[in-house]
Amino acid sequence: MSKDRKKMTFEVQENETIEECLERIKNQGYSPTRRTEKPIFQEVIKGSETTYEPVGRQIIFEARVIDKSEH
Repeated sequence: MSKDRKKMTFEVQENETIEECLERIKNQGYSPTRRTEKPIFQEVIKGSETTYEPVGRQIIFEARVIDKSEH
């Protein structure tokens, strides 16, 4: 997570749903503004050939602090 108080990044943890992550963001006083997904690859060696196969994804939310004066 970023140290900036106005913006923070939150990563969906391994055993956490997207909804649980969004709830965690809200509970910490932030509102998600951007979602980024990055593929995770695994190196596979077959004989003398090396290939990379997708094995998962990393989901990261960028969030801004909820301004209490907006309500």
